[in-house]
Amino acid sequence: MFTNEALVRLCRARDVLCEVHDRTLTIDEVAREAAMSPFHFIRRFSAVFGDTPHQVRIKARLDRARHLLVDGERSVTEICMEVGFSSHGSFSTLFARRMGVSPSEYRRRARSMIAVPGTASTHLFPACLSLMGPAFAILEKQHISRSGRVGACE
Repeated sequence: MFTNEALVRLCRARDVLCEVHDRTLTIDEVAREAAMSPFHFIRRFSAVFGDTPHQVRIKARLDRARHLLVDGERSVTEICMEVGFSSHGSFSTLFARRMGVSPSEYRRRARSMIAVPGTASTHLFPACLSLMGPAFAILEKQHISRSGRVGACE
């Protein structure tokens, strides 16, 4: 059974693992943060969170990489290094295995789905959305003024 104190220490250790650092943490350092031996820490961590500390760390790095790929203009190699991978090849392979596409393809697809303010067309939205408030009404008015027509659905 886990005590509240042990759960708090494990959560603190998970938070440390999920932060993107310039240096690699060892399991000994993270286990020390949780006040447990490394072996005991890994067993307890896996029992509570369903993943090993290493798996949690990799997921956090890939999650951060996904955001950086969409948000910024840095190269895939720069992002790879920033989130803590030492090799572009291993990063790209792992990213593709977990996300289903390469980092470059992920960036291309994600950016193609981002709407530029003022360019959305209301014909993409069902008319029932117009009942959802003033934000949609503003979007609809912008579309009508640009297109010169009134219908939201075709």
